[in-house]
Amino acid sequence: MLSILDLEPGATAPSLESALASYVRQVAEQIGVPLDAVTHEVTDTATAYLGLSSSTAALPRRDLMLVWDERLGWSIAIEPRGNDRPPVIRRLRGHLAPPPGIVAQFVADVLDGRHNEQLSPVPAQLDRAALAAHIDAFPGRLSNTDASARGIRQ
Repeated sequence: MLSILDLEPGATAPSLESALASYVRQVAEQIGVPLDAVTHEVTDTATAYLGLSSSTAALPRRDLMLVWDERLGWSIAIEPRGNDRPPVIRRLRGHLAPPPGIVAQFVADVLDGRHNEQLSPVPAQLDRAALAAHIDAFPGRLSNTDASARGIRQ
């Protein structure tokens, strides 16, 4: 099992909290979203939010957000007004947590009007330890000390 997760025997598995903090920071850097427009949390669900400063030609007056959750992966949605539920514009298909460059390309494609018209289905329950190990493997990981020094909520 350890080899599937690219872990050496005796290696400590990363926490989902620290792995997600680093992953979301890397995605924000790739997209150019300032860290004050980024948040994440791991509670009963693991989620992340990045406020986008761009809009689409189809929705020029609506603010957009890039959101991630452990069951659905990445999607772009319209920022809600009041108590509205944010409507999802597009969902990134494929791996639940693809490399940050893939997420950045997805955002660029959607903002430029190039996208797949289909939304992906909701996947089954996942293994949080496997998810943490997967996203912790991306280069550029911050230590917990670095993350807190940069103001990233953990």
